Order: sequence, then structure tokens, then C-alpha cells
Amino acid sequence: MALFKMYLRQRRSGLAVGAVFCTVFIISFVLFQIPVKAAAYPALICAVGGTVYILVDFRRVKKKHRQLQDMQRLSASTIEYFPEADRVDEEDYQQLIRLLCREYKQTETELSARIFDMEEHYAVWAHQIKTPIAFMRLSLQNEDSALSRRLESDLLRIEHYVEMVLMYVRLDSKSTDYVISRCSLDGIICRALRRFSGEFIQKRLSLSYEPVETEAITDEKWLGFVIEQVLSNALKYTDKGGITVMLEPDMTLCIRDTGMGIAPEDLPRIFQKGYTGYNGRGDRRSSGIGLYLCRRVCDNLSHSIRAEAKPRQGTSIYIIYRPREGTAGDGVTSYKSVSFGGGNVSLIYGGPFPFFDKMGA
Repeated sequence: MALFKMYLRQRRSGLAVGAVFCTVFIISFVLFQIPVKAAAYPALICAVGGTVYILVDFRRVKKKHRQLQDMQRLSASTIEYFPEADRVDEEDYQQLIRLLCREYKQTETELSARIFDMEEHYAVWAHQIKTPIAFMRLSLQNEDSALSRRLESDLLRIEHYVEMVLMYVRLDSKSTDYVISRCSLDGIICRALRRFSGEFIQKRLSLSYEPVETEAITDEKWLGFVIEQVLSNALKYTDKGGITVMLEPDMTLCIRDTGMGIAPEDLPRIFQKGYTGYNGRGDRRSSGIGLYLCRRVCDNLSHSIRAEAKPRQGTSIYIIYRPREGTAGDGVTSYKSVSFGGGNVSLIYGGPFPFFDKMGA
């Protein structure tokens, strides 16, 4: 009904002209005293014909409207064919849209090439910078002093920042592959803890961790990056006490520290890009990118991440692995490729399964 009303509004000029002509004919019939019966029959034929024309024309417009609505769901780069134009101005609009689509395709191709070149550049840069880092770490292995431990900590931080840059560049890349499979959470967590073991020793922080003996359906590399980033933040802002890594009953991984906490006004925004908050402004090393990347990665993996904190009482980061509607948790077909966050996802486990399984069950 709404479409028909819109159709009548668009045709109101033609309907108004028709009404004027009908009025002229009626006045002429009255002035020349033409019998009503002589005029009624052709008037009835005209009315029926006009109604049929309006219904047929509306049906054509409705069909074209549905075709255009279907085209709206397509990407601009895939639009090639339009419904047949009925007017000259409509044909002009279609030509203009085709021209814009061609320009869009060209721009998209050029941008993709630039992004690919940038990714290649950063990848080469990362490998080049990791070589002297590895050499310096190897040189420090034979020394055991406060200075050597400090240098090892700084090297670890540099390497972590390099990886953060690479993850940031690759996050929305179409060439990024997410390999979704059964992964042992203990393996991912232990690798992250082992990497930061020197930080725990240097800052004299305790670690509370018991094996969770749980598997998750996720990407091992990207989830490992999230856990490492959360641990890095916890170590950065914790000067005494310790860090607890545990799996809560609702299958939520919790990383809790006893650090400086987060101000209530900063808590809702800590996952925003570039937001550092009060703690970050006091620490010049903070970039406001780490937790933003964690949120983006969790979104791409269909996980969730949230935080609870109070000033001077520590911070708790929760990574929730519950599946969302239509994602891997509802059942996965072997080697099926789907799209997440601009990248390609390879699902390498066949058959339906729960998102979490107790190992050995």
C-alpha cells in the first residue's frame, strides 16, 4: 500500500492533467446539451482503460522496485546490469552509476595493491628487525646480571610491539587466514606465560595458574596474541602482588591482576582505538591500541571480551568463548571457508560439536 501511494504521488502530474481534460469535456457536454447516455459509454471505457493502464504500470514499477532492492544488497563492484530504463533521464542515471562503479572498482583495485605492498613491507621489516633482536637475546644468554635481565625485558617488549604492528596491519586484510580448529587452551596459555616469565621474575610477581584442561574452537595464533596482550598489560600496570589465570564455570577465561586498576570513567572506553585513559596518560609507553586489537580479534573469532576493574584494586579481563548465532559453535563442516572481518577462515574440523569440550571426554 505504501508503494502504491508513492506511485500515485509520482504520477500526480499526469493524473492532474487527466482530471483537467475530464473537467473540460464535462463542461463541454453541459454547454452543448449532449445527452448523458451518449457520453457515459465512452467515459466508462476511458475510465476502465485508465484503471487497467495504472494497474499494469504499477505492476511494472513494483517489479523494477524489487529488482533495485535486490541490487542494494550487492557490492558496488558487482553491479553491472540494471532494469530496463523507461525514460531518457533514467537511462542517464544508470550510465552515471555505471561510471561511478567502474571508478570504484579501479580505486578498490589500487587500494588493495597498496595495502598488499604495505603488508609485504611490514612483514619484511618485522623479519629484519627480529634478526638483531634474536642475536642480542642470544648474546645475553651467557650473562646473568640486573642489566642483562633488563635488556632481555626491553627486547621482549620491542618484539611484542613489532608483532602488534603486524597484527594491526593484517587484521582486516583479505589475505589474512583464520584457521579455526580445536585448540588446547592450556597450550596457548602456557606459551604466553613462558614468554613473559622473565617479567614475572624481574618484578617479583606471583602467578596463580592451574591447567584448565579445556579445548576451544578458535584460531590458535590470534587467540594467543589476545592472551599475550592482556598479560602484557597486566604486567605493565602491576607492581606488587600477582596475576591469576583461571577458567570460570561459565567457560570464560579470566586474567586478573592486583595492579592499579582502571578508573570508572575510563572502563567503558578501554577497548576503543587510541584510548589510553588516566593510566595510559601517566605511562608514555601506552598507545591505546592493544586492547582495541584484542576486541577486534575477538569479534573476528566470534569471541567476546570485557573488563572489570576498580582503582587501586586490580583489573579482571574476561574472554568469553561462547558461540554466536551462525558461527563455528553451531556445527562446522570440514574445510569450509567463510569470511570473518575481511579475512578468510578455514574450518578444519568436521561435524557438529560444542564450543568447549573437556579434554579426554
